[in-house]
Amino acid sequence: MSDAVSPGSLYVVSTPIGNLGDMTFRAVETLKTVDAVLAEDTRHTRRLLDHYGIATPMEPYHEHIEAKATPRILERLRGGANLALVSDAGTPLVSDPGARLVKAIAAAGLRVVPIPGASAVLAALVASGLANGPFSFFGFPERKGTERRELLSAVLTCPHVSVLYEAPGRVAATLAELASSGADARRAVVARELTKQFEEVRRGTVGELATYYDESPPRGEVVIVLEGATPIALSEDSMRDRARALRADGLSARDVARTLSEEFGAPRNVAYRVAQDV
Repeated sequence: MSDAVSPGSLYVVSTPIGNLGDMTFRAVETLKTVDAVLAEDTRHTRRLLDHYGIATPMEPYHEHIEAKATPRILERLRGGANLALVSDAGTPLVSDPGARLVKAIAAAGLRVVPIPGASAVLAALVASGLANGPFSFFGFPERKGTERRELLSAVLTCPHVSVLYEAPGRVAATLAELASSGADARRAVVARELTKQFEEVRRGTVGELATYYDESPPRGEVVIVLEGATPIALSEDSMRDRARALRADGLSARDVARTLSEEFGAPRNVAYRVAQDV
C-alpha cells in the first residue's frame, strides 16, 4: 500500500466588493474547509470571515512577501494542504496580488481552482451600457511617466470598450488627459462604490465627466469605462507629412511614433515604421 500523499489545491476565491450579500455559497464552504486562508490584509478579511462564522486560520499574502512566501506555499501544497487565496475585495489577481503564486503552482503541475464571484470590472462593464462585445481591462494607470503615457495611448486607440481602475483623487486628471488627447466627445461611464450604499453610475462624454469630477471630486472605489475608438482609414501619406513636421520640431523617432499612434490611431509597428522612414 502506497504512503504517497496526494497534493493539495489552491482555491482562488472571489469575495464581495462591498455588499457582503454577494458572497457565494461555494466561497463560504471553501473558506470553511481549507487548511488556511492566504489574505492580502488579514485584518480586513477577518471581518468577512467573522460575518460568515468561518474559523479557518489566516496568513498574510501580499505583494511585499510574494517572492519569499511562494516557495513555502508550494511545499505545503505538495504536502497535501488545501489553501485559499483571497484579496481585500473582488477577484484575486485582478489588480491584486497572486499572479506570481498561481504561475508557480501551475508550472509545478499542481491544481488551481477558481471560485468565481464578485468583480468590479464586470460589475461596471454590465452597468455601463457600453458593453456590446470585446473589452480590454487596463488596471490602474501609473501616476506619471512612460508607462502611464503608453497605457493611456492604448486606451485612446483601443477599438473596443476599455475598462480601468483609478484612485478617486486622480479621476478628474485622468479623464482630462484622455479628453485633451482626442477622446473629449467619446462616451464614458464612471462607476463608483459599486454594490455599496452610495453606488453611483454616471454617464456622459469624457469631457463632461472630467469637468464634473473636477468640480465634485469622487470618493470611494472608482472604475472608468470608455467606448472604443472609431475606426479611421489610415493614410500613410498624411502620417508621413505629420512625421516630417514633428521631426523638424526636433522630436525623436520614438516620440514621433507615439504621437502618430495617438493622433491617427495607427498600430504601433506602423507608426514606428513611418517615423523611421522620414
